[in-house]
Amino acid sequence: MTIEFDNNLPIYLQVMNYIKKQIVAGKLKPGDKIESVRELAAELQINPNTIQRTFQELEREGVVVTRRGLGRYVTEEESMMMRMRKEMADQLLERFVSGMKELGFGERDIVALVAEAVASGSDREGK
Repeated sequence: MTIEFDNNLPIYLQVMNYIKKQIVAGKLKPGDKIESVRELAAELQINPNTIQRTFQELEREGVVVTRRGLGRYVTEEESMMMRMRKEMADQLLERFVSGMKELGFGERDIVALVAEAVASGSDREGK
């Protein structure tokens, strides 16, 4: 696992976002075991307390569950997965639309550009 850390955002939030992206992308599946605090801290070369905080927040949000004596696992709750996926998509879209508006694009222009990009992406995938 490799994360390029941004100095403007707390590390535990960046690790949380990374884990959530892994889940939403299907790289971590419902019920998968998550690495231990020590393993993840060593892999990312960060303080284990930071990883512990990350896991506490993920558990508080319902993204991971702890099974006593067995470790932490990705939740199997389908509604949580769908909600997380929608939230992440909403955040991406909000940043994109905001950036496009800052560049002077109107709503119709943005929609047209997205439709064009999706269509050209479909063409590349079909080849």
